[in-house]
Parts: sequence; structure tokens; C-alpha cells
Amino acid sequence: MKRASRKKEVAVGSEETSSFQRSGVELTHPDKVLYPKQGISKRDLANYYASVSDWILPHVVGRPLALVRCPMGESKPCFFQKHPGEHPSPYIGQVDVSREGEPEMHVAINNEAGLMALVQMGVLEIHTWGCHLKNLEKPDRLIFDLDPDPAVKWDAVISAAYAIREFLEELGLASFLKTTGGKGLHLVIPIQPRVEWEEAKEFCHSIASAIVQASPNKFVATMSKAARRGKIFVDYLRNGRGATSVAPYSTRAKPDAPVSTPIAWEELNPRLHSTSFTVLNLPGRLKKLKADPWEEMLNVKQSITKQMKTFLEKASISSREA
Repeated sequence: MKRASRKKEVAVGSEETSSFQRSGVELTHPDKVLYPKQGISKRDLANYYASVSDWILPHVVGRPLALVRCPMGESKPCFFQKHPGEHPSPYIGQVDVSREGEPEMHVAINNEAGLMALVQMGVLEIHTWGCHLKNLEKPDRLIFDLDPDPAVKWDAVISAAYAIREFLEELGLASFLKTTGGKGLHLVIPIQPRVEWEEAKEFCHSIASAIVQASPNKFVATMSKAARRGKIFVDYLRNGRGATSVAPYSTRAKPDAPVSTPIAWEELNPRLHSTSFTVLNLPGRLKKLKADPWEEMLNVKQSITKQMKTFLEKASISSREA
């Protein structure tokens, strides 16, 4: 995949009142530290997003967004925001996600200028819906978030990811992998936007239930903390209308400035943790890659079928009878 050359920043104003521009967007207070442990400033964050914009934009443009804003940096209070708020940047789009009645405006962006506007807002996490604006009622991506209890070792998370991948392949679904920048992994399943949210969520619930029934000592599909002790939560709840998941190549509002990063399945190993890639090292990784780990996602044409639902029903019956 061809990557465009990056534009340099442009300084504006005096040293005392300095700001700088990226993609025509003025960013104020460029030396404000957003990640204290690494000394990563707003300028550094803007430079990061400029360096990865060709990688992240295909995953965020044209989708409703939700944002984690940390105006004073990662170590200070942050807040979750879906709505544009008063006086939004001209580089931030607004989309009505309401089904009926009063408009409900959410955030959207169209280009690198939109990314820079998010940096100016102090956004440290970009989350997306699993659908495009042009088809709000039908998702085109399903996500399973493998969220391990703290007692679960990383090797077990890796084994779980491979086991779920194999189960999905039995169903006839290809899946793609990314680190979350947190504790676990995301399995992302591209689908044709043919079913509505409720059907997609129920389908994912059935998959999670089948996985839990097959290995009840390893997995759980409930949010109850007591039930999750020593197990991996197979979170299917991100597949409902309005639910979001952290975007590929988005930073996280966590110490060490981790980034949610797509990886090839063959890269998954005990030495590569969910927080391995950061603002500081990810641009170097991308320069060395010979191919986009998710390049094949564009060629995958798969849908939820009746045969898949029948398979899951039989798997559920078999597990109950075992």
C-alpha cells in the first residue's frame, strides 16, 4: 500500500505564544506534556498522527466517533465524549445518528486535518462505531474483545486468541488481530453490511456463548467481575448500535503512551504484549513493514449466514449434552 509523504509542521507566533500548524490546523500550547512518563507533548502527538495518518484514516474516516479527551494529559482526569459540543472545530464533522425524533449529533472526521483537530482538543483515544455513516443501521465490522482477568497469564490470552480464530474459521469467518494498548486483544471480523445491529449482536452473543460452553474454565461472557476471576472475558457487547471500540493506530490514555496496533497472526507471540507498541516506536515499525497486516481485509467478502447460525445452534446443543 502506497503511503503519502508527510507535510512538515509550521511554527506560528513567538516562542512565548508559540503554536504550530499541521494540515492547516493551528495547534496551541505545543509543549504541553500529555504523557508525563515519556515527556510526550502535544507537538509530539500531532507528529505521531501525521506519521501514521495514512494508516489510521481508512479506519476512522466515514464512521461515527467517540473520544476520550484528556486536556491536561494522561495522568489527569479524562472524559468520554460523543457529541461535538459547542463551537466545534471546522475540521470536525457532525453526523446525525438518531433513528427518529430529535437529532443526535456525533463526531466524525474526513481527513488528516480532522486528526489534528482532535489533537488540539486533547483527544488521547479515538473510538469508532462498527459501521459507516452511509449505512448506520448495518455494521461492517464485528469485534471480540479478549479482556483477561489480572490473574490470567499472557500466554493464555495468546492461546485463547488462536482458539477463537480457529472457531471462527470453522464458521467460515476470517478474523484480523490487533493489540488494544491495554490488557488484551481484539479480533476484528469484516462483514458485508447486510444485517442490522440487533441481529449482529445476537450472532456475536451466540459465538461467545459457544466459546464459553466449550471451555468454561477459561472463558466467560458476562461482565460480572466475580464470574471473570481467573478467566478471559469474551466481550461481544461492542457489537451493539452505538457501541464503540478503540480505533486501529489510536493512542490510549494510559501510561507509556500505548497504541492499539494491527498485527499479523504470525506476529503474535509471548514477547509481543498488548502494550508493546507506543507513540515512540510504532512509526518505526510501520516504516519497516513490507505489507499492511490488515491488507487482506479489503478483499474479504463474508456475511452472517443461516448456515452459521445453524452451526452455532448445534454447537450449543452439543455442549449442553456433553
